[in-house]
Amino acid sequence: MNAAAVATPSPRKSSELAEQNEIVSGLAWRYASALFSLARDARQTNEVAAALRLFDAMIESSADLRLLVRSPSFSAAEQLSALTALLDAAQISSVASNFIKLVAAKRRLFAIREMIAAYGKLDDAFRNVTHAEVASAAPLDEANLAALEQTLRAACGGGPVRLAARVDPAIIGGLVVKIGSRMVDGSLRTKLNAIRTRMKEAG
Repeated sequence: MNAAAVATPSPRKSSELAEQNEIVSGLAWRYASALFSLARDARQTNEVAAALRLFDAMIESSADLRLLVRSPSFSAAEQLSALTALLDAAQISSVASNFIKLVAAKRRLFAIREMIAAYGKLDDAFRNVTHAEVASAAPLDEANLAALEQTLRAACGGGPVRLAARVDPAIIGGLVVKIGSRMVDGSLRTKLNAIRTRMKEAG
């Protein structure tokens, strides 16, 4: 048996994985929708979103917490006990904290990160947040990021903008900005010069 045959999942295995992902996705949206409805009634959608992002960052930075969340070997009581201490120490808001504990009690903690992502999408849609991605040849400092975010916010009608930055050494210079599905390419100097020319002509 060659290595390629070992590494390639069988069609049946791939189908099972796809089905599991679909189940988790549906579960995440149901729980996130219920939480969002509750947070909206309490007028705490943004606060809950911030608390969930904090908890997600805690999971990302802790191998022990990821194990607690993902491993079926922990009982609901063990997960609740550990989570209560962590949530209290992090001062996670009561709505978000109670939600996370409920998910643990229901033995659905394995899908908590998908639930957090789904809630974030619901909250962004509710607040008309525009998602933008920026790629640059070198890391942007805080001042440049703030200026870029302000420019994008003005271009998007003044609404909130969630900006994700990454470094791409292949870029010749400047920036490549993507707003939703629309690409705004300012990476080539010739294009930048053309923009400057048009601005002068308009003035």
